[in-house]
Amino acid sequence: MTAETAKDVQDVRPTSLSHLIGNDHVKRQVQVALDASFEDRVRFPDTLLTGPPGMGKSSLAHVIAEELATDCHETLGQSVSGAAELNALLLSAKDGELIHIDEVHELPVEQQTALFLCLDRRKLTVANRTGAVSIPLANFSLLLSTTDPHKVLQPLRDRMRLTLDLDYLIEIELAEIVRHRSRALGWEIADGVAAEIARRGRGTPRIALRILQSARRVSRSEGEAVVMPDHLRLACDLDRIDDMGLTGQEQKYLGLLGDGPTRLNVLSSCLGIPSRTVSEVVEPFLIRSGLVVKDDGGRRTLTAGGADHLSHLRKTDV
Repeated sequence: MTAETAKDVQDVRPTSLSHLIGNDHVKRQVQVALDASFEDRVRFPDTLLTGPPGMGKSSLAHVIAEELATDCHETLGQSVSGAAELNALLLSAKDGELIHIDEVHELPVEQQTALFLCLDRRKLTVANRTGAVSIPLANFSLLLSTTDPHKVLQPLRDRMRLTLDLDYLIEIELAEIVRHRSRALGWEIADGVAAEIARRGRGTPRIALRILQSARRVSRSEGEAVVMPDHLRLACDLDRIDDMGLTGQEQKYLGLLGDGPTRLNVLSSCLGIPSRTVSEVVEPFLIRSGLVVKDDGGRRTLTAGGADHLSHLRKTDV
């Protein structure tokens, strides 16, 4: 796809390790594995890719395929509901190709078990009317991506020869990703826009690129070709994202803690969402960024940084 036809941040993706930004330790791991595979003329090692959502695990899987100049057969763990789907996936790959199962922790336990047994035997056993037949599997490489490796069966994790653990990026790296993607798309952004997006990007490429897309949408709605700081700020106002990247729900959560330590069930009731959603969706970034802490009794409390940010939010609302 060319810059003239690309309209979405997902329309272009990295195609080489040299195009990836951040997580240098992971890039070194992949480069060593690629070099060893080429030198020994063996397949790429079966690999587990872990890390928070939006860090580019799927993009890395495709980059590995590009570096190997081979095909990548991809599916989601929740899409493999039974033996038929898993068998079709395993039989689709040829020697040297890749199979990538994203969100593999969503793969049913029965299919995870079948998967590591197939890896051990390098063959597929299919039942028929007369008993069973064994079908040899191609010498493919298996890539498994997950945000929750502890939900992946231990025997399956143990069979992965390489583990790539992607971590959050720093603002300089996020800003560089925004600039690179803008150039690849043929989008012009003003000085300072990439840095402002990075401050709101929460260390996550997917979030930073989503904000870039929103700012671009605002600029085009006004008939402008260049994304200016005002376009970015309006986009964030429309999406209720503050200058630290907090969503409207997270800002409301901070406001509830402004009156003092509060228990999870109270926060859940005030926000009108289940307690599990609060603890697994709303709280993680607030805790990771040092705005909120939990005491031994399970109460949530603002830190000094959280109180300062809440004060800033209230001033900007005035």
